[in-house]
Parts: sequence; C-alpha cells; structure tokens
Amino acid sequence: MDETKQLHEACGAGGADRASEVGRFRAAAVAWAAAGPGAHQAAGTARETAGSGHLRTVVLVEGVSDRAALEALARRRGRDLAAEGVCVVPLGGATSIGRFLALLGPQGLGLRIAGLCDAAETGFFRRALERAGLATPGTAEELERLGFYVCDADLEDELIRALGAEGVEQVARTEGDLRSLRTFRNQPAQRPRTVHQQLRRFMGTTSGRKQHYARAMVEALALERVPRPLDDLLARV
Repeated sequence: MDETKQLHEACGAGGADRASEVGRFRAAAVAWAAAGPGAHQAAGTARETAGSGHLRTVVLVEGVSDRAALEALARRRGRDLAAEGVCVVPLGGATSIGRFLALLGPQGLGLRIAGLCDAAETGFFRRALERAGLATPGTAEELERLGFYVCDADLEDELIRALGAEGVEQVARTEGDLRSLRTFRNQPAQRPRTVHQQLRRFMGTTSGRKQHYARAMVEALALERVPRPLDDLLARV
C-alpha cells in the first residue's frame, strides 16, 4: 500500500480519533516544555499520546502564524495534518527549540521531528540539533537533510514576496482591512520604509493579525508560488 493511500485511510474512520490525540499531544508538549506547575502531568500526557500510535511526526515551528500557514497549505493540497498524525507545535520563539528537541527528540520521546525557522534563528536550531544528537548542520542544505527548512527572512517575508504588494493589498481588501492598511502606511514613521517593509510591520501591529494573515496569504497564493521552505516542509511530512 503506498503512503498516499495509507494517509487517506488514516483520515477516514480513525482520522477524528487521531486528530484528537494530536491536539492533546500538542497542548501537553507545550505545557511540558514550559516547565510550569503542570509540567509533570503534561509530561505524562505527552508520553501517553506519543505511545498511542496516532502520532506520526512532530513539526516544530517558531510561532502560531507558521502553524497557521502550514496547516492552510496542507488543506489546499487536500491534506489534514492532524488526522494524518502530524502535529505542528509552535515553540513560542526560536530560543525554545533546544528544550523541545530534548523532550521530544532522540534523547526524549524519540519522535520523528521536522521544522521551520527564520534565517536569523538558524544558530539556535543548529546548536539544539547537535545537542539532541541529530547532527551538526553547518549549512541550510544540511538543515534540510534533517527536515528543517529556513525562511528568508521569515515566513511572512516569504509570503509577501510570493504574493507581491498588490496581492497582499487584495488580501487586506478581502479581510476588510484595506483602509487600516492604507492609514498605517501613511503614518510619518512608515513613509521612509519600502512597501514591503510597511506590509510586514502592519501584520505585527495587532494581536492575532500575523496568524490571521499567514493563513489568508497562503489561501490567496497560486500553488506554484508557495514559498519553497513551506512547500518542501509539507512534502517532507
């Protein structure tokens, strides 16, 4: 049975159960890595769900916007990652990668790991992968061989370039934000910046906007223009 057929069957009768277990694992992994008061209980839940047979791969991404983009692309390509047993876990920042790899990687739960990072954060990922016993990747190509893909400069930057300024403005119009965007771009502090820089800044001005636009931009893209790191990561998992 080829992998595509297996994935479709997994998304059938047992797909909902698998998606539920993947969601439980994500919440437990984040709480465990946070090392707060509930970490011991979260560790038990993570171990239980990891051993249930529902979890196939863990994808470590820097933030919730990266997760939103990857899951949106998967849907456009006819896939349901959670139902397939692929758990996308936001790290809450690149500096947390070492903690997650220690808990989930070969020295922890021994799960299959992949990921996505920003160009400026590759040092954190390389050192963490080395400490986790996975290798010592010195280049972006070596990171990719381990399943970790690098965005230049970050995923929002990649998506804006892929859509172009007019395409992003069209997304803003669809989302009802075009007036807000134009008001923002006309602010004195924004005028010296390029349109590309203004668009990136706009997405970070309101809580939740970066996540919302990551999903909306992926949904607006022609599939042949999807940024390579995002497309290659999805193909890997």
